[in-house]
Amino acid sequence: MPRILLPALALFALTACSATGAPPPAATSEAPVAGYVSDLSAFEAYLAGKPTPAQFKAHYPDVTLVLPGQIATKEFRMNHSRYFAELDADGRIVGGKFQ
Repeated sequence: MPRILLPALALFALTACSATGAPPPAATSEAPVAGYVSDLSAFEAYLAGKPTPAQFKAHYPDVTLVLPGQIATKEFRMNHSRYFAELDADGRIVGGKFQ
């Protein structure tokens, strides 16, 4: 019995320590923003978190995301409905511009 109890307690202690030190989930838990971008300060604050393109599309489903190398038309839009993103080496959005 003691042979089983000690490894079980050690496993329980390791599991408890790793569960409490886990970081909270990233931006995926935020509610999607419907429509085009109207609050630029909130948009810039969101981009400061360096979201992935998938996280961006989930958070702003109505905004067309154009990544580097993608072909897009160049019509003039004034409603913040299309964002040309700049990516870092890890493929996260670090900036860009509306066009």
